[in-house]
Amino acid sequence: MPAPAGPSTMKPSDTPGWERATLEKLAFASLNEQIRRRRWKTFVWLAWLLFFAVLFWVGVSRGGAAKDVSAPHTAVIEIKGEIASGGEASADLIVAAMRAAFEDANAQAVVLSINSPGGSPVQAGIINDEIHRLKAKHKKPVYAVVEETCASAAYYIAVATDQIYVDKASIVGSIGVLMDGFGFTGLMDKLGVERRLMTAGENKGFLDPFSPQTEKQRAFAQTMLDQIHKQFIDAVKSGRGKRLKETPEMFSGLFWSGQQAIEMGLADHLGNLDYVAREVVKAEELIDYTRRDNVAERLVKRFGASVGDAAVRALKTAPALR
Repeated sequence: MPAPAGPSTMKPSDTPGWERATLEKLAFASLNEQIRRRRWKTFVWLAWLLFFAVLFWVGVSRGGAAKDVSAPHTAVIEIKGEIASGGEASADLIVAAMRAAFEDANAQAVVLSINSPGGSPVQAGIINDEIHRLKAKHKKPVYAVVEETCASAAYYIAVATDQIYVDKASIVGSIGVLMDGFGFTGLMDKLGVERRLMTAGENKGFLDPFSPQTEKQRAFAQTMLDQIHKQFIDAVKSGRGKRLKETPEMFSGLFWSGQQAIEMGLADHLGNLDYVAREVVKAEELIDYTRRDNVAERLVKRFGASVGDAAVRALKTAPALR
């Protein structure tokens, strides 16, 4: 006589009401999936709403701070950070800002607000040349106001202005040129590493840190640096003229405090931005002509990247119907 089937030997189809239980599981899974999709759509909608609210707030904030450019004012252009192509202190952005400021008939003078340790001599040279051109064309005074630092390429720019104002503790100078790098040939010899560099032209790889540098190559590089240094010195002498009190160390790459810079003729007076606008330009209203990256574009890029990343994570972590 066959034994009755136990729980372990029963098939799902033998369990009473299994069809209903399966249908309920499928229905709940489908409902949960719809809820997840609705939540995701709500999240995206709220994220976009927040994004546009931020944009509106930025616009209102800027609009509220806007000043009347139709009235006489002092045009301000900031030169902050490293002077380099593609950066916020690039020649493209600064020159464009200067042209707008010089061409504005209501701008009584142009002030370069400088806080930079230096950078590219090429970018600085372009800006220096453009200051001279715009001054001659528009007959409008231009001043440099130094905050913490005006060194190297930043000072290359400042010497093209009519006068340089500093704080007594500002850092000014560093009239020199450098080219830095590393050499790992001795370390490679100790480690038994062989450098395999193929070039067409005997000097093509002379700046390669893993290859030895010959005296001829070193002399070539030094000649180039000396030439750029002379260009820098000529720009300083041309810009500062008889105000300079030359010393053997003036063009050695050293830097000085603002007070020392005035004594040496590297700067003219003590004064900040407000002082220059009020007492020198006689136009207290400050209008910022600085060209910067578009805030909206930066936010859109960051927001798009973050939403895309969130979408990918959601797709990866969403439970699948099994």
